[in-house]
Amino acid sequence: MKLEAIQIRLLEDLKRIKEEARPLVEKRFSEFKNLGENGTDADLFSELCFCVLTANWSAQGGIKAQQVIGPEGFLNLTEAELEQLLTKLGHRYPKARASYIVKNRPLAEKLREVIRWEPFAARYWLVQNAWGIGYKEASHFLRNVGVDCLAILDRHVLKTMLEYGLVNSLPKSLTRKNYLFLEGILKDVADQFGEPLGKFDLYLWYLLKGKVEK
Repeated sequence: MKLEAIQIRLLEDLKRIKEEARPLVEKRFSEFKNLGENGTDADLFSELCFCVLTANWSAQGGIKAQQVIGPEGFLNLTEAELEQLLTKLGHRYPKARASYIVKNRPLAEKLREVIRWEPFAARYWLVQNAWGIGYKEASHFLRNVGVDCLAILDRHVLKTMLEYGLVNSLPKSLTRKNYLFLEGILKDVADQFGEPLGKFDLYLWYLLKGKVEK
């Protein structure tokens, strides 16, 4: 894709913060890689639950839930106990998310294998088999275990793409076709920036928020 002047503006803004953000990005991504390579089944399932919880919530809320519930809690608490804790934590949909977590428990022993598959196949499998997981959430999970070639198209990223002129409008729904199309646009910019999509997302968040989250 030939980048228009308005699209180049995003690259220029990102390049201004690249050296400042690089140590934080590299540290965070090394943590992701370590989780994918050395995390237990419970650790990997906890990260999947984090991605289920952050949908229509926040990364900070998901992190707090991980701290309060813990890997063993995600695997062993009853659905009612999970719902109660998520309610106390202020989740918008505690009942639905507790249900998804319990329904996803049979996947816990499979995740270690799945994250080593070809990334697009792994993402598709997660979308098809995990409750509460769409393309964004599956991409988020895989990035957080060290996969670096997928885009996490949350509302902040989509809004940024629109504001910087990468797209003229946003689709009403993120179907598979729409997601892959938008991911391709963002990959063109990431390639120009010189980073894979998984790390590019962290630089983008630093540009938007002044910090590197997960």
